[in-house]
Amino acid sequence: MKNFKYFFILLLGFSMVGCSDLVEEPVGLLAPDGFFQSTADIQTAVDGAFTHAINEKFWGRKLSIALMLRSDMVDLASNETRRVEHNEMTTLASNGMISEFWPKTYQGIAAANQAIAGAELVNAADAIKNPVTAQAYFIRAFYYFHLVRQFGAVPYIDGPITDAEAAASMVRTPAAEVYANIISDLEYAKTWLPNTQPSRAIPAKSAASSYLALVYLTMGDYQKAYNEAKEVIDNAGTYDLALEPNFQNLFDASKIDASKEPIFSLDYNNVEAPDNAYDQIAPMTGIRGDDRNAGGGWSVAVPSLAVYETWPAGDYRRAVSLDDEASIGGVVVPYTNFVISGHQFAKNQPYIAKYTRFPGAFARGNARATSSNHSMMRYAEVLLIAAEAAVELGDNASATNYINQVRARARMGGDTETGAGTPVTVPPSTVPADITGTVTVADVLEERRYELAFECKRWYDIARRKIGAEVFGASGLEGAKPDFTTDDYLMPLPADEIERNTNLSQNPGY
Repeated sequence: MKNFKYFFILLLGFSMVGCSDLVEEPVGLLAPDGFFQSTADIQTAVDGAFTHAINEKFWGRKLSIALMLRSDMVDLASNETRRVEHNEMTTLASNGMISEFWPKTYQGIAAANQAIAGAELVNAADAIKNPVTAQAYFIRAFYYFHLVRQFGAVPYIDGPITDAEAAASMVRTPAAEVYANIISDLEYAKTWLPNTQPSRAIPAKSAASSYLALVYLTMGDYQKAYNEAKEVIDNAGTYDLALEPNFQNLFDASKIDASKEPIFSLDYNNVEAPDNAYDQIAPMTGIRGDDRNAGGGWSVAVPSLAVYETWPAGDYRRAVSLDDEASIGGVVVPYTNFVISGHQFAKNQPYIAKYTRFPGAFARGNARATSSNHSMMRYAEVLLIAAEAAVELGDNASATNYINQVRARARMGGDTETGAGTPVTVPPSTVPADITGTVTVADVLEERRYELAFECKRWYDIARRKIGAEVFGASGLEGAKPDFTTDDYLMPLPADEIERNTNLSQNPGY
């Protein structure tokens, strides 16, 4: 058991604090035969599976920041080795970020498995218990989808561990098989989840279909990707989905709950929960010395200047996504003078604004433990999934239509505020203009780059489209990354896991 505990930590006692729309009811050590008596018990276990995703070791900091740094849009201002490795593509198997989000992901999977197994013990009609159990299938697919894109083949576990010795010697499951299991889980979720839920932090049928579309897009099955995305689009009214009129509201903790655009979100509730189950993305991306958020940010993940300079100024999404001025020590300064803060890591370049401008209530300084809802999937991305798949299918009319829906919203402008905290209304613009002519995959990827900037999507786009040589070349947004090789499309499995289980092979190049 000692060699096994880090890899398959079975969190059978669920701490519910952290998800503001989930049941907050701590329970003790769960024995399936004794605990699972009703659908409410299944829901408690399901909520525990979701809680791992909001942990600092997963989306609260470690995984989200690693994905940002591995992209071509976010540079590194600090000098911590484990972050440098991700930013420069020199990642080692001993990387401290990987060794934290790998086991946390498997904890979430273990909790989902427990919920699914426990549901078998509940004597209730399928129509009553399966919609609850479907949430566990969804979140298991969500976790494995992250793992397979990061590492390729990974150990696939689909039930509670009953033989620790056998589990400690598991081998990697081929990526194709992992994808097949993800699809199976999402199909189950799509069958049983309701059309809508009380919160976007609880997956509905649209979340399962949207993720199926993205999974198929990642696999290169463009017809199925298009079909799934179009199913969501065609049923947007039924699913209560629409583009949010004001792009800024998607990143305003006080307004996001009323938006129809999020399809699945990770919901924080400004509580510093046990085991670091809270949000730290705002300080990681915030400006050193900024007067906002009780101390500003930590100047860790900062876009390169080229990201700002190559983004059309009339695009409202740039104004929402980036701070090009700030109030530092009571003085409003442009980004060209951000180093006025005097900190060694401050940079004279615009910073990410999506997470620092309207974090809502937060429990600690620097906007730690916010009340933000981070959209893992939103309606605009479904439109762009459909557009990309349509390009591959030769359906230019559909690709044009879906991209232009996204662009039309970007032209609408809206209420926001400057980096110095001054409210401002950005008027409607002619930028970005409607796309015309033949749409290419590059066009869609560029639209995704602007629309989903800093939402931890870009690295996955680079990896699935194998465009690293282009974006990490001398003309890339961050300049040349000479250490990048095609081996970097996958991360290394944690060295300590391989040391504990010699049946686990390492990815090439590590």
